[in-house]
Amino acid sequence: MTKNYFDITLALAGVCQSARLVQQLAHQSYCDEPPLRVSLQSLLDLNPPSVCAVYGDSPANLRMGLETLLGLLNASSRERLGAELTRYISGLMLLEHKLKSNRVMQAELSRRIDALDRQLNYFDLLSDTFFSVMASIYMDIISPLGPRIQVTGTASVLQNTQIQDKLRAVLLAGIRSVVLWQQVGGGRFQLLFARNRLFKEAKKILLHA
Repeated sequence: MTKNYFDITLALAGVCQSARLVQQLAHQSYCDEPPLRVSLQSLLDLNPPSVCAVYGDSPANLRMGLETLLGLLNASSRERLGAELTRYISGLMLLEHKLKSNRVMQAELSRRIDALDRQLNYFDLLSDTFFSVMASIYMDIISPLGPRIQVTGTASVLQNTQIQDKLRAVLLAGIRSVVLWQQVGGGRFQLLFARNRLFKEAKKILLHA
């Protein structure tokens, strides 16, 4: 069966966008708000009509993720921050693999995410309260699966409780994108042997975004 590299690349860009947001938060204590909102919103639709619909029906909403993906696929990119991003993405993929083999945690995660919609009747998606709720989901369900993702950045920033909540919320969104990536035919094989195909597809999507 022919793989849909448009969908695969979009979902992988979703993973990369979460990783980049984590990096921004950990180093700077803030991140770009539009991609943050898109990533968190992706958590709320578990039965979307398309991959693009998960990210607001526009590939442009994944510009940060697509640019990050292109940077990571570029063989000449070997900077420290690139190594951080790769570590976060690998960690998210490993945690998703562990989640996939744990039916109990999968069911609990679906139940808790379903309840998030009701929270939006009272709180904004980017409110501290909503971040706290999403962070608790990550801590209760994803963290125990282990191994934990070690986030590196500015020490004083990482000690901030609100930043910790935001980091966990964004990592939860990253797990969502990994699940989607797997569902549409993504896999580690492509990251090893189809890098050029992914690079060309990401470049093409970005050009028209």
